[in-house]
Amino acid sequence: MTRELTALAETLADAGRDGYLIDADWEDPNQLYLSGFTGPDPFLTVYADGRTHLLVSGLEYARAKRSSRADVVRRHAEYDFQYGGREERLDMYAAFLDDVGVESVLMPARGPIETADGLRERGIDVAIDREDALTALRAVKTDAEVDRIRAAQRATEAAMAAAESLLADADVDDGTLVHDGEPLTSERVREAIEVTLLRHGCASAETIVAGGAQAADPHDRGSGPLAAGESIVIDVFPRDTETKYFADMTRTFAVGDPGDTLREWYDRTLEALEAAVDAVEPGATGEDVHVAACEVYEDAGHPTLRSDPETETGFVHSTGHGVGLAVHEPPRLSMDAGELEPGNVVTIEPGLYDPDVGGVRVEDLVVVTEDGCETLTDYPKRFVID
Repeated sequence: MTRELTALAETLADAGRDGYLIDADWEDPNQLYLSGFTGPDPFLTVYADGRTHLLVSGLEYARAKRSSRADVVRRHAEYDFQYGGREERLDMYAAFLDDVGVESVLMPARGPIETADGLRERGIDVAIDREDALTALRAVKTDAEVDRIRAAQRATEAAMAAAESLLADADVDDGTLVHDGEPLTSERVREAIEVTLLRHGCASAETIVAGGAQAADPHDRGSGPLAAGESIVIDVFPRDTETKYFADMTRTFAVGDPGDTLREWYDRTLEALEAAVDAVEPGATGEDVHVAACEVYEDAGHPTLRSDPETETGFVHSTGHGVGLAVHEPPRLSMDAGELEPGNVVTIEPGLYDPDVGGVRVEDLVVVTEDGCETLTDYPKRFVID
């Protein structure tokens, strides 16, 4: 039994439940983590007695047996179910649990209430996993998982290089960036990023390429022509299409002279990033890392949410978050966040924002090690593109 599922068995024992049940499709990271299966429609996974059991449609049966991490795979036809309604489907679920030998289960808090209530009506004792045990387990990556994230990060870096090349090759016409005779837009740069990701086995639909005032909104994807002398925030967070693991990286560029204010912002942000990385080690808390970044900004006179919870400018978000089968997952690097441990993979992404100035954010990806951390990102930090 692997370490993470041993821990799940302990969670079940502590809760006094026979099994852990998930009713979801593979887009649910916990479902993917437990089952190892990418079924496009919702399917049932039950972990009990050290074994993982899947219940899938006939359409997915052969693939689930071949590619999932399950010890046992059953199909709907074994329960005389094909296109039945709600009651028949819930009867099938109850019969499946009976075959597994389960009379009581934990379910995620976001699990379908219809499934939970339907199983209760059929005599199954259903309790809610309010501690979100699987998400906590996912936060500690194995070496194999770190390697998958590292591979996605290499694709991310290739995509960032494609974006930077477009900016470097651009001309300036009346303050607007021009490439091949056409205004260089956020959309055009995003297209280059996403095409490069596809060529490297990854995909992303939410890439951020935001310039000027748009860069002052951390989650504005950006649109329209890009301008010279303004900051351009590029945030790429793709998923590997085979392994399903994410990576995440941000760089900020300016074509031409961005002026003294943005240069100072960029320098302070690099300092904040370095301070935060230096604070990452086992036993340190996510709050410790966040405070390290905040102190750099605050000492330079910039507001943070720590110094002013109502500020709308300055450092207006947390320092980072976990990355794995979800692009945002525990652990958090923010106030009141808990201890880090080896195997946590987290972003370090300080930034400064003001619509009257623009935005600056720089983000690296690190994994917590036994004695500190290793930076998984291997991409230069260059602000001004002359």
